[in-house]
This record gives sequence, C-alpha cells and structure tokens, in this order.
Amino acid sequence: MKKYINRVCAVGVMAVALTGCDDYLDTMPDNRATLDTEEKVRSILVSAYPKNVYSLVAELSSDNVDRYLNNPNGTRFLDDAHAWVDESESNNESLERFWSSSYIAISSANEALNAIDELGGISASTTLSACRGEALISRAYNHFMLANMFCWRYDKDAANHLGLPYMEKPETSLNPQYERGNLKEFYEKIQADIEEGLPLVSDDLYQVPKYHFNVKAAWALAARFYLYTEQWEKAIEAATNVVGPSPKVMLRDYKAMSEMAQNITAITNEYINPSSNANLLLHTNFSILGMIFGNYSTYGRYSHGGYVAENEDISATNIWGGSSMFWQGVKIYRATNGVRNVFWKMPNLFEYTDINAGTGYRHSVVVAFSTDEALLNRAEAYIMLGRYTEAAADLTTFMQNITKSTMVLTPDNITEFYNKQSYCYDDENKMLSGLKKHLNPSFTIDAEGSVQECMLQCCLGFRRIETIHAGLRWFDIKRYGIEIPRRIINLSEVPCERTDWLSVDDPRRAMQVPLKVRDAGFEPNPR
Repeated sequence: MKKYINRVCAVGVMAVALTGCDDYLDTMPDNRATLDTEEKVRSILVSAYPKNVYSLVAELSSDNVDRYLNNPNGTRFLDDAHAWVDESESNNESLERFWSSSYIAISSANEALNAIDELGGISASTTLSACRGEALISRAYNHFMLANMFCWRYDKDAANHLGLPYMEKPETSLNPQYERGNLKEFYEKIQADIEEGLPLVSDDLYQVPKYHFNVKAAWALAARFYLYTEQWEKAIEAATNVVGPSPKVMLRDYKAMSEMAQNITAITNEYINPSSNANLLLHTNFSILGMIFGNYSTYGRYSHGGYVAENEDISATNIWGGSSMFWQGVKIYRATNGVRNVFWKMPNLFEYTDINAGTGYRHSVVVAFSTDEALLNRAEAYIMLGRYTEAAADLTTFMQNITKSTMVLTPDNITEFYNKQSYCYDDENKMLSGLKKHLNPSFTIDAEGSVQECMLQCCLGFRRIETIHAGLRWFDIKRYGIEIPRRIINLSEVPCERTDWLSVDDPRRAMQVPLKVRDAGFEPNPR
C-alpha cells in the first residue's frame, strides 16, 4: 500500500459513505503534492463548496410545509424529515450527504491554505492573497451552516452547547478521532476565519465570480453570521457593505421579471442569473427542489399548500394588501389530493448519465446569499438596537421592490397592523394559522404588542417570503424559538389532525448527526 492519503479519505469520519478509502489509498497519491502553482491552488477552490445542501431537509422541517391527507406521493425519507425523525436513509438530499459534502469542501479549503503557505503566503502574489481569502471564507461558511443544522441555536450559553470539529488543517490520519468541543469556541473560530478572510477576498479571480465567494458574498456571510450571533452593530456594517448606499438598485428586479415570458423555465433561470445584482453566491447541487416547489405533483404529500400560504405568508393579506400585489405572482397547482402555492425560483435541471436510457441526476441551483436577504438582515439588526425608523426604511425598500405597493412603512403603521393580527396556535388544538407567531428568542426583546415585537413580526414575515423554498426559514425558527405543529391538511384545505408539536426547548431543533458518524464513535446530539 502506498504511503499517500487521498484528500477525500483523509477527512476520515467527517466524510462518510462517499467512497471506499482502500481503493483510493491503493491507487491515488495525495493531491496536495500537486498544488505547486497558483493556478492549481485556484482550481482546487472550485471544490471548496458543497455539492449537497441542507435546503430540502431544512424546508421540510420548517413551518412552510404541511402534510396532505391520503396523498401517496411521498417517500420514507421525506416522511422522516418532515416529522423531525432522526435520519435513517441516505440520498442526495440527506443530511449525511450534506455533512460529508461540507467537510470535503472544508478539506479542499484547507489544502489550498496549506499550499498557499508552501508557495510563500499572501505576500508572494495578489492571486495567492485572494485565494487565501476565499479559502478562509469558504471554510467559515461550511462550518457555519453545519452548526446551524446540527447544533443548538447560538445563545449566551453557547459554551454549554455541543459544537462540532473545526477542521483547520488537512487531515493526514486514516481514522482520526474528533471531539465535539463547545459551540462558543466553534463560533469563535468561524468569526476568526471570516474576519481574516474579508480583507483578502477579491472579485478578480474568476470570470463568473458568483459561484465563488466574491467580495459582496463574503460580506453577506458576515452579515448573516453577526445577526445569528447577536452582534447587531457588526451585522449592520456588514449588510451595508453588501447593499451599498442605494439598496433599491441592488435588489432582485421583480418588475422586470413580471414583464418576461411567464413560463417556469424562463423565470427560474432568471432567478438564478449570475448577472443579477441580487445574486451573490450560487450553489449548483444534486436536488429535487425544483420538483417539490415547482409545477409537479411528484412528492406532493408534503407541500407549501393553500392553507399555510393563505394564512401565513405568500397568499395571505399582508400589510401591503393581497397577493395580487406581488410583481411576480404566486403560482397555484392543484391535484386530486394536494395543492401547491409556490414562487417560481427553484430550477429543475437534469443531468443525463445515459441519454438513451433517460437516466441521470436531478439538480437545482440555490441562491446561497442575496442582497435582498442582506437588507432584511440589516433591518432586523436595526430593530434589535431600537433604530426603528431606519428599520422601517429598509422594510419599505424590500416591500416596494417585491410588490407594487407605494405604501411607506413606519414604526407606527407596522405596530398598528400587527397588533390587529392574531397569534398562530392559540386555539386548543394548536393547528390554526395567522400572520404572526409567539417569539421565544434566547436574547431579550420587548413585550408582545410593543413596537419592537411588532417590527420583528414584520421583518420575520418578510424574511419568510424572501427565503421560501430555500430552507432559511428553519434557522429563523431556531433563533426565535418559534413553536410549530405537525398537522394534516384534508381535501377541504383545512387542518384535520395534529400529529406532533415542536416546543421551544425540543432537542430535535438540532438535527441528529449522521448515523455512520455516530457509529464511528462520534458523540450524538441528545434526544
């Protein structure tokens, strides 16, 4: 057996179930030995992004999806994801694949960092400096999203919560043993990578920079990180570096999209257009997102259907009026035993492995970071600092861009509107819906009905609409301790049964680490 260790296998238990290490150990030398030029360093950074993402599991776990009565179009994997059951099956959407793909991406970033040091460091060339920035930011991002899925929400007690292994060097042992550590230390390492990488990231490395961490995408990561870790001033600064002095021109041009040919392929392709100012980082991934949140009945057992849409988000009467006010309207698909209310945003792409047999893989493209999200991140941070007029201005900019409304939002009219709304789940069955939900964050907010709480309801509602179908709603549910039911929707499009309830302190809010990782001796999340 050769002495070299392949980079894929060197991730050890972090990258389970991808390939057999023995075969690679016998046939391939350590790829790091070939990273002896700037171009090769830049090339390996293509692999510093996950090919499998969290989006479908996170979306199914959130309050954006209900189960439809007697709908046969489902799978055990989707059943478990929606029911917050610890994963027992692996496929391209699974958390096992997301875990493995993320740690392999981290491994690529670490190999690039190691090679940059061997080539003389950032002082050797501007290319190596930019590559180091991208590698650090990518490493931070992959660890950050792993934490958001597999760890408890960040709070003042983070030192008492389980973290994850923070991989800072290329792994060189075949069966490394990892300690989980605590979440506080884990987040400190993420922040250190972000803050070292930010000044180094460049827009000049690639012809199509939107598939890599460019300058604005790096600042967008910083804005999300600082918001999730309650560093409000830093979140505002980072988001401002994304949206600039004139946020309106940086947002998605929904009015122009409404003037296009209205077919799902054209609109979803425009939604992920790398030339759009709104799109900062794009992920191409193995995924059926385009089927589940598109014009198909496939997998229709779980759906963002009429009940949740009409009462809670995209089809509900909101502060601007009804759903007809959207520039790019809600699309409704009805089948025998299910309904889908969706925005056209998730492309359904197919890669043929055998065109004659018609076999291959489904792909989608996820907008990992957008200027629209960054603007709402800033609005939320303003609210937390009591800067309500500035928050209302950002919320107005977002609203007037996505809808035809010319209404100007103020702290007063936001408070008036949301105080007239009922809270979800106040009935004895805890199934009925509305525009606002009780907020239970670990940080302190003002009482229900206050200006701050009402503005947070508005901001979280806007965030839910902006991020729908992409999974980010799950992280807001975790951050704000939002309780949600699992309910079955009948043929009359109303809830008929509640099957489960996710409470504020339910340990299932931290997804269980993959079974094969646990079987290798890794400490599981409590259940």
